[in-house]
Amino acid sequence: MGAVVALETLLQQRQVWKGQPTGLPDTVQPTGHVALDAALPTGGWPDTALSEILHAHEGLGELQLLWPTLARLSAAGERIMLVAPPFIPYVPAWQSAGIDQQQLSMVNAAGEQALWAAEQCLRSGCFAAVLCWPQRAGDRALRRIQVAAETGQTLAFAFRSLAEASNPSPAALRLVIDGLPGQVRILKCRGGRPSSSPIQFLRGR
Repeated sequence: MGAVVALETLLQQRQVWKGQPTGLPDTVQPTGHVALDAALPTGGWPDTALSEILHAHEGLGELQLLWPTLARLSAAGERIMLVAPPFIPYVPAWQSAGIDQQQLSMVNAAGEQALWAAEQCLRSGCFAAVLCWPQRAGDRALRRIQVAAETGQTLAFAFRSLAEASNPSPAALRLVIDGLPGQVRILKCRGGRPSSSPIQFLRGR
C-alpha cells in the first residue's frame, strides 16, 4: 500500500511521467476480415495513413487482403487509384470480389515518377484509397507518402518486398505475408502492441 501512495505522490508532484493512451480516430475503416479487425487497435485500417503490406513474392493473397475494403468503398461511389501495379489487374476477379471497375483508375509509372504519382494522388483528396508498389523507396519517400495520406484524408497502401521488413518505416501499420497464402502477421501497428500469431484472412485455407 505504501508503494502505491508513494507512486501517487510522485505523479502529483510531476516527478514521474505518466503516458496517456493514444486517441483512436472517429472514423473506422474495417478490413472486412473479422480476425484481422479484432487484432488491430482501431478495429480496421488506420484511417488517413499509410499501411504497408510486405510479402515474400506476389500471389500470396496480398490483393485479396484489400478486396473487401475496396468493394465497400467502390459500392459507396468512392474512387480508387492503382499506381504502378506489377501486373495488369484481372478485371473479372476484381468484379467477382464486388469491386466496381468504374471506380478504378490506374497510373503506369516507374521509379521516382511512381512515388511522385502516388504522392500527388493522395494529396489531391480525390480518392478514397491509393494502392502503390514503390521500388527502392527509402524512409524519406515513405514519409512523404504518409504525410500526403494525412493531407488528402486518404487510405494509402504500399506493397513492398519482405526484404524491407528490417528497415524502419513511418507507416502506421505494417503487415507481413511470409508463410502460407492467406495468412498475415502484424509487424507494427500504431496505438497498440502487435499480435505475434498469424491471422487467417482467406476463406477455405
